[in-house]
Formats: sequence, structure tokens, C-alpha cells
Amino acid sequence: MAEIGEEKVGLLERERERGGLVERVWEESKKLWQIVGPAILSRFSMYGMNVITLVFAGHLGDLELAAISIASTVIVGFNFGLLLGMASALETLCGQAFGARKYHMLGVYMQRSWIVLFICALLLLPMYIFATPILKLTGQTAEIAELAGSVSIWFIPQHFAFVFLFPLQRFLQSQLRNMIIAWIAVGSLLLHVGLSWGLISGLKLGLVGAAWTLNFAWWVPVIGQFAYACCGWCPQTWTGFSREAFSGLWEFLKLSSASGIMLCLENWYYRILILLTGNLENAEVAVDALSICTNINSWEMMIPLAFFAATGVRVANELGAGNGKGARFATIVSVTTSLVFGLIFCVLIMVFNTKFALIFTSSTVVLEAASKLAVLLGFTIMLNSVQPILSGVAVGSGWQALVAYINIGCYYLIGVPIGVLLGWVFKRGVLVRIDKSVLKIV
Repeated sequence: MAEIGEEKVGLLERERERGGLVERVWEESKKLWQIVGPAILSRFSMYGMNVITLVFAGHLGDLELAAISIASTVIVGFNFGLLLGMASALETLCGQAFGARKYHMLGVYMQRSWIVLFICALLLLPMYIFATPILKLTGQTAEIAELAGSVSIWFIPQHFAFVFLFPLQRFLQSQLRNMIIAWIAVGSLLLHVGLSWGLISGLKLGLVGAAWTLNFAWWVPVIGQFAYACCGWCPQTWTGFSREAFSGLWEFLKLSSASGIMLCLENWYYRILILLTGNLENAEVAVDALSICTNINSWEMMIPLAFFAATGVRVANELGAGNGKGARFATIVSVTTSLVFGLIFCVLIMVFNTKFALIFTSSTVVLEAASKLAVLLGFTIMLNSVQPILSGVAVGSGWQALVAYINIGCYYLIGVPIGVLLGWVFKRGVLVRIDKSVLKIV
């Protein structure tokens, strides 16, 4: 009888533990989705503006699609990656400050980030101005390089929108004010669709119209979020412009640089693949096919990137409050949830392997080339559902410099050399698209 009683007690304890675990997962999921839901909506909308531009450009012709793909993916993408990475320092600083209830420091940190990013943006301007000779040096055809270089100059206003937008997003995100970011992003996307149709299809302004509608669309959220953050809706965290923003700039620059290197090395890897593809035979078709797959991957990547942002905030908040176990549990829940989404989209790509490129082009040769990449695209999507969340842990913990070394090893000491080897030595062409996220996960 005593043994039966002990068994019942043990069963009850296990049931309580399971119930407790389910309740903890549910509570943590609610906290994550408070950030993830709006973040997915806003990131899909913001990246959707780039996709809409490529869709309209793709129906202008193969050369136009290749040119704007090179300009937006390589020139803008290189700078986007660095500025985005540098702004991610705010996820560490603002997240921990908010968790420690040092609310006024969030506004100070954001102003420091604006100063650092603006100086960096000025230093990066020559990449836009001299895009044509830079692209020719990398082996792009003269026709693609000339047109992509012209488009790159038209993208300069968008370049400076990044300077103000990225810190604003992280400032609001750290306070869980995510819905305002999402609604402004959705409004920008809808406005961009209308302007793109009017200027590109209606007025026949071609790539010039595409570039200027994209510039305008990226500045709309800057103005909207600045008005929300600095005009009375964040009274605790925004107390006005402060001289304190100019102090501690060197320490802030070091953390921003580590964050920039961590994320941009990963971001640049995909741009280098596009450049390498431009040196293959039948470059226009190869660039178009890989650009389509890269953009689909990047668009789906907005989901794990939303989990990346949420994980960074949750880990930073918990560490700021001195709760290391809470940070670990948030990581486990975030990785598991994101992986489920990755598996779903991987299956969808496999099922629609011959049709997913139709939204970008009607060219038969490009559609055939893109369909051959479906298996690798699906596998990449699945792996990328885990890796960004681990980067989010690094950002929330302030480990950016360590992850930068891991990125260098995985992407540049292994990934790019293997791509070159397969593309030229083994003549695998555009199938060099091998993702090294699995190495980072291990």
C-alpha cells in the first residue's frame, strides 16, 4: 500500500511539473509573440517594398532585373548590413537598460546611435558614387555594371533613411512598443505598391521610378516613428535631445562595430554570392535566378529575424533584471517555435518548386534555373530558422565580438571558398548556393 501511495505521489508530482512547464512555455510564448507578431508584420512589410520593386523591375526585362538586383542586393545590401548590425548594439543597451528600469538612458543611447551611424553612412557614400567601376572590378559585365551603377546613385536617399530608422526601431522595440512599428510599416508598403504602379507601369519611368518610390517608402517610417518616439508618446524614455549623447561615444562605437561586424559578415555573404554569380556563364540568367531565390529566402527570413529581435529583447531584459535562467528558457522557446515555421516553409518550397519564381519573372529560362535551386532553397530556409535566434542570444548578452569570429570562419573561410570551388572547378554554376548556417548552429 505504501508503494502504491508513493507511485501516486510521483505521478501527481510529474503531472504538476508538466502543467508547470506548459504554463511557463505559454507565458514565455505570450511575451515572445508580443514582440514577434508585430515584428513579423513590420519586417514583411519593409522587406516587401524591396520585393515589390524587383517584381516591377523584373517585368521590364532580364537586364533591368539583373541591374536593380545587383544595385539593391550588393551595393545597398552591403551598406544595409553594416548599418543594421551597428544599430543592433541598441538591442543590448536599450534592452538591458529597460530591464534595469533606467528608462531615460534609452533615449540617450538612441541619439548616440544616430551620431555613430550618420558618420558611418558618410564614409560609405563612395560605394554608391563609384558603384559602376567597383562592379566592373568584381567581374560584372559592362552592361549590367553601368545600369546598376546608375541605379545605385538613385538609392542614396534610402541609404540615409537607414541611419535614423534602425535606431528608432530598436528604441521602440526594447519598450515592447512594437505595434506602432508594424502599422507604420504596413502603411509604407501599401503606399509603395500604389506609387510603384503609378510611376513604373503608369508613367513608364522605369528603373528611375522604381528607385524613387523605394526611397520615399523608406523615409515614411522614419518620419512616423520619430514623431511617435519624440513627440510625447514615450515620456519616460525620451526626455529630449541631450548633450549626454556625445559622451561615451568611443565605448558605444566599439560595441556598435562589434555588432556591425557580427551581422554584416553574415549579410555580406549573400551579396558576395550574387557577385560571384555575375561572373558565371550566361550571367543575366544566373544572377536573376539566384536573386529570386535569395529574395524569397530573405523575405521568409523576416520570421526568424523577428524571433531574433524578440530573443535579443527577452534575453537582455532578463539579464538586466538578473534572471539568467529566464534568459535561457526564453531562448529554448524561441528556437523551437522558429524551427516549426522553418519546416513549414521548407515543405512549401519543395511542393511549389516550379512555380515560386513566377511572381518575379515570366522568362522561361529564368524560371527553369530557379526551380533547380528549390531543394537548396528549402534546406537553407530550414537552417536559417535556428541560426538567427542564436545570434539574438548573443546580441542580448553582449557577445557580438565572439559571434563575429564565428561568422568569419563559417562564411568566409569555408563558405565562399567552397562556392568558388564548386562554381568554377566543378562547373556547378549557380548551384554554388550552399548555406553555412549549419556550421554556425553546430
